[in-house]
Amino acid sequence: MTLVSLHHARVRYGPLEALHGVTLAAPGPGLTVLLGRNGSGRTTVLRALAGAVPLSGGSVRWDGADVTGVPAHERARRGLCLVPERQAVFGSLTVRENLALTAPDPEPALAAYPALRPLLERRAGTLSGGEQRMLALSRALLARARVVLVDEPAQGLSPAVAARTYARLAALDACVVVAEQRLPPAPLLGRPAFVYVLRRGSVVFAGEAGELDGRSGTSAERP
Repeated sequence: MTLVSLHHARVRYGPLEALHGVTLAAPGPGLTVLLGRNGSGRTTVLRALAGAVPLSGGSVRWDGADVTGVPAHERARRGLCLVPERQAVFGSLTVRENLALTAPDPEPALAAYPALRPLLERRAGTLSGGEQRMLALSRALLARARVVLVDEPAQGLSPAVAARTYARLAALDACVVVAEQRLPPAPLLGRPAFVYVLRRGSVVFAGEAGELDGRSGTSAERP
């Protein structure tokens, strides 16, 4: 069992506080969904777990150990993979070279996203938004990470590719945390998911995905 968590976490961007004492935990193997509209703090939670932004208060824990001061590159070495919403690929490298940075054999990624196969020699910066998203998501599938953090995994993807993406993420033997604006339908999630709803930098709901139905102030997050 892998567990990453925030405890009373605060993050500031200059004079503005983006997280106001957020406490949450994500176990694995398992799927945790962070829900919230733009500005809710869901992306900042992922970045805080990954070490991409410093905390101004609180702590980050991994398997019970305080990793608040551990830099992002060291968390990556320990088995954490972050797939951000933007700037998630190396644009000057080819698709093949991007994949090789994560694993020597690209076949698992190409099986998940066959549309990448004819693009292997293309520079990633010349790909469409959806193609770049598939390439970025391939990192999560190839990395064999213990903790996988993905910001809006279905963004720019067709419904069929989005469903395939969630199926692959749900099948990972890892602690998987995804950030979304709306809760994907249960069949798309592929496995029971625990949900945190964030609003203006605070957690306003925590519970099983099915508990969102009919709850005031949270059911609106569903599509």
